[in-house]
Amino acid sequence: MIDLRSMLPEELERYFQELGQPRFRAMQVFRWLHRGVESFDEMTDLPRALRERLGEDCVLTVPRVERRQVSKLDGTIKYLWRLGDGNCVETVLMRYKHGNTVCVSSQVGCNMGCVFCASTLGGKVRDLAPSEILAQVIFTKKDSGAEISNIVMMGIGEPLDNFDAVLRFLELVNHPEGLNIGMRHISLSTCGLVKQIDKLAGLGLQLTLSVSLHAPEDETRTRLMPVNRAVGVDLLMDTCRRYFETTGRRISYEYAMADGVNDSDEQADRLAALLRGQPGHVNLIPLNEVAESPLRPSRRVRQFQKRLESHGVTATVRRRLGGDIDASCGQLRRRRIAEGETHTPEEGST
Repeated sequence: MIDLRSMLPEELERYFQELGQPRFRAMQVFRWLHRGVESFDEMTDLPRALRERLGEDCVLTVPRVERRQVSKLDGTIKYLWRLGDGNCVETVLMRYKHGNTVCVSSQVGCNMGCVFCASTLGGKVRDLAPSEILAQVIFTKKDSGAEISNIVMMGIGEPLDNFDAVLRFLELVNHPEGLNIGMRHISLSTCGLVKQIDKLAGLGLQLTLSVSLHAPEDETRTRLMPVNRAVGVDLLMDTCRRYFETTGRRISYEYAMADGVNDSDEQADRLAALLRGQPGHVNLIPLNEVAESPLRPSRRVRQFQKRLESHGVTATVRRRLGGDIDASCGQLRRRRIAEGETHTPEEGST
């Protein structure tokens, strides 16, 4: 079956030409796809015969709400979407004064093994198709009624481990005839796959790269992130410097703070030394508790921030949203797997 929602307008144009259809059909269908149609019958400006042909040859990627959690504290909405093959992924809608941000997943599960993250429990099942990443944005907007101004690729999965599909998603979501979300309004988070970072740098995209650092030296980082065995902090930082030199885009360094693991003054000093002379900022993340993880949230977030700032490092503390729902990435999917049953979609709504 042809996955229409993964196709760019020029690809749709070639497809419709093969069907003997005029070229303008491609843009008609592209616009319908990005409005969130769930059946070909909704494409009312297409001839009935064409709609029937599309129904026979093509598939529309339409995720279904498996669970929906709505925070009573700040209106954050967390979705667990059921995909066509029965697998589930998570998407989060976060409301800020400057606009609404959607956090999307790029894989079903994850192979990176970070000990503080529920997404990696059970490993990676499969990559998502471009349409499945895009559909998270489209159907979050459709279900919530909220306009989407920003996207963060920080959900389940390692985006650069699904490189080609993620690039296609970025093209699709950036297209002026689609959702038209600018690259400068998109952040992509990676645990530090250096070859893919170099490859991304060569494309010159104006997105924001967020690197999950979480420790200033190899011993602690490897304990938290097994991927560090193959990379190492020095190589990762060299790659980040090349990325900035190539793109001119400063990097955001994510630092999830675990009590007694990576939150000492000495580690703040080492982190400041590591970043010296490199444009960028540190985003300190109060750790969300994951039942299967031995790590607990740091009690020294503000002290760590002040220590970094004393060295001239720009450091911010991420605002915690959705504190009364399954806030940590992968928790909602993990709970569904553990319970082994389907629940009613709505949970914790106001």
